[in-house]
Amino acid sequence: MRLLCLLQLLCLAGCSASRSRDWAYHGAPMYADLTARELKAVRDYLHGIPELELTEAHSKTLMKNSILLIELHLPRKHEALRALDRGQAKPQRQARVIIQFGNKTEPNITEYIVSPLPSPKTHTIKTFKGARPIRFESRPISSVEYDHIKDILGKIANKAHKLLFETTGGFSFNNCSNRCLTFSDIAPRGLGPGERRSWIMLQKSVEGYFIHPIGFEVLINHQDLDPEKWNVEKVWYNSIFFDSVEELVEKYESGDVEKIKLPEHDDNDLYSSYIPRGHSNTATNIHGPKLVEPQGKRYHVDRNFVEYAGWSFAYRVRSSAGLQVFDLRFNGERIAYEISLQEAIAFYSGDTPAAMQTKYIDAGWAMGSSSYELAPGIDCPEIATFVDLYHYYDTDKPVRYKNALCIFEMTTAMPLRRHFDSNFKGGYNFFGGVDNAVLVLRTTSTVYNYDYIWDVVFYQNGVVEVKVSATGYIHATFFTANGLHYGAKVYNHVLGNLHTHLIHYKVDLDIAGRENSFETIDLKYVNFTNPWSPKNFIVQSKLHRTEQKTERSAAFRFGKKFPRYVHFYNPNEKNKWGHQKGYRIQINSHAHSVLPRGWREENGISWSRYPLAVTRHKDSEATSSSIYTQGDPWNPVVSFEDYIRNDEDIVNQDLVAWVTVGFLHVPHSEDIPNTATPGNTVGFFLRPFNFFDEDPSVASRSTVIVRQGKDGKPKVQRWTPEVIGHCVSDKPFVYNGTYAGV
Repeated sequence: MRLLCLLQLLCLAGCSASRSRDWAYHGAPMYADLTARELKAVRDYLHGIPELELTEAHSKTLMKNSILLIELHLPRKHEALRALDRGQAKPQRQARVIIQFGNKTEPNITEYIVSPLPSPKTHTIKTFKGARPIRFESRPISSVEYDHIKDILGKIANKAHKLLFETTGGFSFNNCSNRCLTFSDIAPRGLGPGERRSWIMLQKSVEGYFIHPIGFEVLINHQDLDPEKWNVEKVWYNSIFFDSVEELVEKYESGDVEKIKLPEHDDNDLYSSYIPRGHSNTATNIHGPKLVEPQGKRYHVDRNFVEYAGWSFAYRVRSSAGLQVFDLRFNGERIAYEISLQEAIAFYSGDTPAAMQTKYIDAGWAMGSSSYELAPGIDCPEIATFVDLYHYYDTDKPVRYKNALCIFEMTTAMPLRRHFDSNFKGGYNFFGGVDNAVLVLRTTSTVYNYDYIWDVVFYQNGVVEVKVSATGYIHATFFTANGLHYGAKVYNHVLGNLHTHLIHYKVDLDIAGRENSFETIDLKYVNFTNPWSPKNFIVQSKLHRTEQKTERSAAFRFGKKFPRYVHFYNPNEKNKWGHQKGYRIQINSHAHSVLPRGWREENGISWSRYPLAVTRHKDSEATSSSIYTQGDPWNPVVSFEDYIRNDEDIVNQDLVAWVTVGFLHVPHSEDIPNTATPGNTVGFFLRPFNFFDEDPSVASRSTVIVRQGKDGKPKVQRWTPEVIGHCVSDKPFVYNGTYAGV
């Protein structure tokens, strides 16, 4: 009878695990990015509504109604969970659409929810928390607006042709061949809400033009939708401000302004180039180590659903903000409903007007759709699974970004666990070790000069690592002596400007269910009489736990002491040893605030006040930033501070952790040609804390145990093939780098 009951329990457990997996697989398509077919269907549906008066996004005029963005609109969490946890029907797929109404008496930005997909029939207006309006001036800059900026720069360059030609040693903006000038534009575009005026600096158009400033910067007011009404408000040349280009040219000709003469340009010795130079001690006639899969892949990818070593999850790459993971489970138990990138900022300092104004808020540049092709063997191992991404941003048809996401398993070359058990007689009792193989989900964002490498790493012991590695070119301005207060000279006439990178993540934890609580754990010293020697005292550390009961108490400010452990747990679920099942967030960061609280642009990034804040889940608080914050950080459409202002109860609730990581970057000569990734990686770990009864990696068959036999010979016990074998790809390196409409 007892055996029968045991068999029934095992059957129920197996059936439950199988059902859980099937429901996770069933629900994953809810989070899949829109297909090319769906994107086209949404576009055609909206263009078929006469009252919207939509025209092509790439038509020359700015006074038009056009689609800026189409992307997936996520279902409400409680609706999604019905599919994920009960196998019920999935909610209808919907699209989020941003339309720019420039052909109106009062131009505006309106967002719509279009459904159902793939055959849309209805659309409703999407509003933000507090019904905040979206200023038309806060819209991201489009390729058409850039074309008009190039036109006015061409007119400016004609007026200042001699100055620019002599300054650069033969470079010009117009009618040039291989000695051309280009530009970088600075944001935010003004000093307050409703403005649209941008500082623009000219640079030599060579490989790595970001670090070739020429010392000419101009402030253009481009607020009017008629480019003929745009005007130049200020010009900066060689540390002097001028009210017009004409004033600068006149004083340049008269000798009233000191002339700049940049060093001669050498195409064969370009300091910003990747072409190798200098002596290398590494042999170049053979390749370095390569990653191989001797018996094939150990993970499974089915569209946007991934399974690996007990893990399962769904993923997407949001066009506006980037990588997201949903329904993250280990052995069928959900750890997190959502882990997603929210925002990335780089706030600069400097001596030139462009440098002073540079406060980049990257969702405003659609950093999710800046996910270009990944190079096999460099960005990802050659054995990786490469995935194409589709985006609809500032375009008239979906754009396919080939191989823009990769998934791969790798060894970290560091054991997950190991122990050498010495017998202290010149031998050993046993050696035990477990190979630390992990699965990596990776994509990148190249937001003009900077490249961000976004990783989510899944370990076999129930740990998840979320991290970003920064590389690409530094943002550089023209060198001035006073500029040394704000950075470092990295080449002749080039200042690398100091800046702080901050990255913001949303972590919607569901630890053994949605009812979670949050506590901090620190240590405090205790002093008591030694029980076995009463004349003496013992001083030692003792655990000090603090339950954080409200949102405000769980918002930790930069500059204040941060708790040693931050622990999320389910008060109603315990492991075998009576501990409440939990996970903790371990932050790896050197971040600090970038502006004083409430100071102008800081209002748009109020999340940056906190390395960690904890709120109750609300569908109306889905994101901490928006695509409009770059254009209007002073009065943002999404204000994170509103999420914690009402100071709601967070005990036994559905909790969301908001994590800020980052680092200060003081550029240095080794940032030439550009910034390398070592030391520029930050992020956080999700680590089980009494969630399991023991380390779940004991299930790994990548374990090796060696015992010393009575004859002194080693006895090896393993669960994988004894002989690994070897293989190296004979395929040549292939990389295209292009992307095109579909």
